[in-house]
Amino acid sequence: MESAQGLNNPLKNPRLVVSVAAFAAFIATFNETFMNVAFAPIMVALSVDAATVQWLATGYMLAAAVMVPVSAFAYRSIPTKPLFLLTTGLLVFGSIIGALSQDFTTLLIGRIVQGLGTGMLIPVGMNITLEATPREKLGAYMGIMGSMTTLGPSSGVIFAGLLLSFWHWSVLQWVFAGLSLLCFLNAVLFLPNIAKLTRPKLDSISVALIGIALVGILYGVSTVFTENINFALIGVIIGVAFLVLFVNRQNKIEHPLIDLSPLKVKPFKLGVFINMASLVTMFAMNIIIPIFMQSVLGVSSLLASLTLFPAIALCCILSPVAGHIYDKHGARVLLPLGFALIAIFAVALSLFIGGGSVWLLALLYIPVIGGSALIIGPVQSLALSHLAPEQNPHGITILSTGFQIAGCFGASLFTGVYFKVMIGTGDPNLGFLAAGFLTAVFALIGLVLAVRIRAYPKVVHTHHATALSLSQIMKTDVYKLSPHDKVSDALKLFVEKHISGAPVVDESGLVAGFVSDGDIMRYLADQHTDFVSPWSIVAEQGNDDFDAMLASVMQLSVSEIATKEVISVDLDLGIGTVCKVLMDNNLRKAPVVKDGRMVGVINLSNISRYAFAHYGVGG
Repeated sequence: MESAQGLNNPLKNPRLVVSVAAFAAFIATFNETFMNVAFAPIMVALSVDAATVQWLATGYMLAAAVMVPVSAFAYRSIPTKPLFLLTTGLLVFGSIIGALSQDFTTLLIGRIVQGLGTGMLIPVGMNITLEATPREKLGAYMGIMGSMTTLGPSSGVIFAGLLLSFWHWSVLQWVFAGLSLLCFLNAVLFLPNIAKLTRPKLDSISVALIGIALVGILYGVSTVFTENINFALIGVIIGVAFLVLFVNRQNKIEHPLIDLSPLKVKPFKLGVFINMASLVTMFAMNIIIPIFMQSVLGVSSLLASLTLFPAIALCCILSPVAGHIYDKHGARVLLPLGFALIAIFAVALSLFIGGGSVWLLALLYIPVIGGSALIIGPVQSLALSHLAPEQNPHGITILSTGFQIAGCFGASLFTGVYFKVMIGTGDPNLGFLAAGFLTAVFALIGLVLAVRIRAYPKVVHTHHATALSLSQIMKTDVYKLSPHDKVSDALKLFVEKHISGAPVVDESGLVAGFVSDGDIMRYLADQHTDFVSPWSIVAEQGNDDFDAMLASVMQLSVSEIATKEVISVDLDLGIGTVCKVLMDNNLRKAPVVKDGRMVGVINLSNISRYAFAHYGVGG
């Protein structure tokens, strides 16, 4: 049986389309930490100091951040598939430059090219997910995206540590080139052009203003704990000033680069800050724990990375589960519970990390990242559900910009606090304790915001007709056949009930096939050359050979001639989606299933009658 959500055509298969976007989200976030593990061998190989090598991370984040605001314009200006191929192509090209580099400048150029691709890849992937996903399943699919953005940076550390245990640092670039090429080929094969192009105008002044603003802010944040604190403060001041200019310009011009109206929607604005609070804690812990384990506990980089793995594996499972819970019950419990787990166990981790038990650290780390998994997908779904469809690209741009800022801010702030306290006191345990308590503070801020956003339910923007429940108009007294019924039983049912076909349903309620009068006629034509039309059954009476064939076919079980690949629709689908499935596949009706079991049949005529009555034809 083939469900409406599992068709082979990518245009009708949100799972396949979202899988392309999810893999893109994985490799984009994977690359944010993948190269950081190689800083030490790069310093030796290319003869640069720590302050210089840090620009591989800073330059990458800045390039990515600058491209994020352009993504909303690009998504509405360039067909989806070419745009996606362009962004992944930049990742491949940048990786090859980095792998072949013989000096630091060339390596930095390759890293910046990768950043340009990453900056557009995450928001474009989220837009694709939003475009392809049925709104009633938004939480589940955003949960998948959330698990990938959590898995990416965490697993990047693990795989880099593993590869560096055996090979030269340049192998990392070749591996990432391969991953990017795989993502490119997936898009070639499975990604359709799904965006509705509106051809907006590009305001170059806005691009310059937001570029300078983000470079200034992120440069300042990333260098505030270094010796160049004055330059960091100047960078932040310049960045904030240009950000104010950017916001003022967006509110005045006719075609803004980013429509900031989503920030006027209070639940969306709260969702942005909640999402950033969760991301800050996740990035902080993913960096601080390996640093502490390697520098203080003397653990190898590979073992330190593997300590994170149980939490990462659980997160991949927990994020889609959280999405399903959101689809059914909203985010009222998920968000406060997630932040409570982060706050409690971040403090516990800080208090017990001095004991030196790797297993205890791995155990206490699980609820911290698990808490983030409960938050990221649901809060993004909740925030976006309050926007009108035309606001979604701009809402995603704002969320994606927040992602880049949270990543840079979290990594810089927490590592800065850790090293400052450690150097000031001479005790690395106190440094980690300070970072852990700071994590708890951000979690408590997030908890307060989560309590405030509880008052806002999830909203699905649909037309009135599509908001109607499928169960309200489908036919539940379904004529059906058992797999053990004979063909003669099927024909008798067709004649008595004035129908042309019926689903074949087994004892457990699962749809095993569909048999129609056309299936029977085609089978008879294959069995005997004298069968040329249904009238042959009457005209050929007395033909012994024909009569024997007909009697034999009538005794066959319907399962032997039924169509096995049945397109069904899920009970939870919206009416608009169901109607599209029927029309795209040239169907008059389809079985309705719940958990795989048939609960009714929906006819195109059912939908038509409701639509006409709703329009007023019915009086």
